[in-house]
Amino acid sequence: MTYEHLDTDLVNELLGNGRASLRSLAEELDVSVTTVSNHLSDLEDEGVIEGYTPIVDYDAAGYDVTAVMQLKAEGSALAEITETLRDHQQMMSVYEVTGDYDIVAIGKFKDTDDMNDQIKALVTDPDIKQSNTSIVLNKVAENEQFELEADRED
Repeated sequence: MTYEHLDTDLVNELLGNGRASLRSLAEELDVSVTTVSNHLSDLEDEGVIEGYTPIVDYDAAGYDVTAVMQLKAEGSALAEITETLRDHQQMMSVYEVTGDYDIVAIGKFKDTDDMNDQIKALVTDPDIKQSNTSIVLNKVAENEQFELEADRED
């Protein structure tokens, strides 16, 4: 195997099995264990791979209410509000967005009372001008990752 697409192939192998050993990755990619180790270290240093973590099914763990919150923020407070949301344990994703709202945040909660308490605490911030919360009725796809594409000459 050439090293031309090794990083992409390595990431894609890890997407299939994040617990794969260096030896099994080396065998699958037809390179040495040292090569895999070096490339993996480089990918981690570059921030392409941020960590290795289990995929948690929050529904199975009792957090079966998902809320999508859209927030309008006072312009100068945007960074502070997004930081507060980011630091909130049950917020899975926080985005600054374009459009009618400034922030979209997705959270997981044990039940609607838990969600209601948490959201009320968050949206009482006077710098939040408007909020809109939607409850997810059906999880179709969540936390999906996709394989990277390499520019390959055929």
